[in-house]
Amino acid sequence: MSIRYELIIYWSEEDQAFLVEVPELPGCMADGESYEEAVGNARQIIEEWIATARELGRPVPEPKGRLLYA
Repeated sequence: MSIRYELIIYWSEEDQAFLVEVPELPGCMADGESYEEAVGNARQIIEEWIATARELGRPVPEPKGRLLYA
């Protein structure tokens, strides 16, 4: 699966990890000890988020790319 959703990636001093937010998928977040690990984990979480939404019959937002407020 190709990631087409915008990812917001930042370092959290409190968590001592990189955090990844996927604003277009509510509640979809991942983390990792390295930038690369965090992005890899985000890919997996996006796939799981979409699969769960489909199982529950919920809509899956189409990726819009770059968000206006980001």
